[in-house]
Amino acid sequence: MTRTPAARTVAVVVAYNRRDLLIEVLDALATQTVPVDAVVVVDNASTDDTAALVRDRFGYADLVSVSRNTGGAGGFAIGAARAVMRQHADLVWLMDDDTVPTPTALEALIGSVGDDPLVTIAGSRVVWTDGQDHPMNTPRVKPFVGSRERAAATAREALPVRSSSFVSMLVRADAVRRHGLPIADYFIWNDDFEFSTRILRRSRGLFVPASVVVHKTVKLGATDIDPGERFYYEVRNKVWLLRLARGLSPAEKVLYAGSTVRRWARTFRASANRPVLVSGLRRGLRDGFRSRPRPNTVALAGLGEASDDVAACEAGVARA
Repeated sequence: MTRTPAARTVAVVVAYNRRDLLIEVLDALATQTVPVDAVVVVDNASTDDTAALVRDRFGYADLVSVSRNTGGAGGFAIGAARAVMRQHADLVWLMDDDTVPTPTALEALIGSVGDDPLVTIAGSRVVWTDGQDHPMNTPRVKPFVGSRERAAATAREALPVRSSSFVSMLVRADAVRRHGLPIADYFIWNDDFEFSTRILRRSRGLFVPASVVVHKTVKLGATDIDPGERFYYEVRNKVWLLRLARGLSPAEKVLYAGSTVRRWARTFRASANRPVLVSGLRRGLRDGFRSRPRPNTVALAGLGEASDDVAACEAGVARA
């Protein structure tokens, strides 16, 4: 499949205190075989010189600097809204500031999506610095996938998936307008799962092995690696997702709840500091059951143009 000529692709990079890695990411975006039409950088209140670096070295980028750290979830909500509302994107390519795309990464994603409106999300193959698949970002084939959908994905040299990762996710802008932005109050973890499953409840997602990005995490590890105090977010957000998310059917919630419990058990077994995990588990369960995420217009209020973009994008969803 070939790219629709009128499609406008906007890359969104969320950055926080990793200016050297950000240079690699932006340099890699500039050398794509199919070029991006614009780049949005969300500086999530970095305390290093990230903002100055982008202004001085990458002046073509649309820099959005916010006054407080909104987490990955808030950053992607702000960046996606910016891409849709001000950069008039047709396709939004979301990635972290430690995600370095290889030169043909975007070309492969767009080639797989093609002109099929049923395909709303495509994700890249994610490798670590040594070239092996990164277990943190290796997707599973969509459960209960039908033969027609599997065959359609195979024809595009892809695999059908039910979710995708913000470590290189290409999403149709009209799907963002229809289904909404990532939920900012998730802050970190499970935000991309919630966002992508919400969009893919009524459409199709692809994993595209030919699109390769390098996820430059400090260590190579899966999602059950010991997260320390951040385990709180994993627990709270997973409870929110299983209680409240619109993207999963009841049967899928049972399936993912079971896999979550097994993954948590592995995390506890491998941890060298279980009291920290116990504390995170208790607080996460309490807050997950007693609270719910605020609307993005509330969670991201007071951030100037960024708040305006989010409100405008969310208003469109509310009217749909």
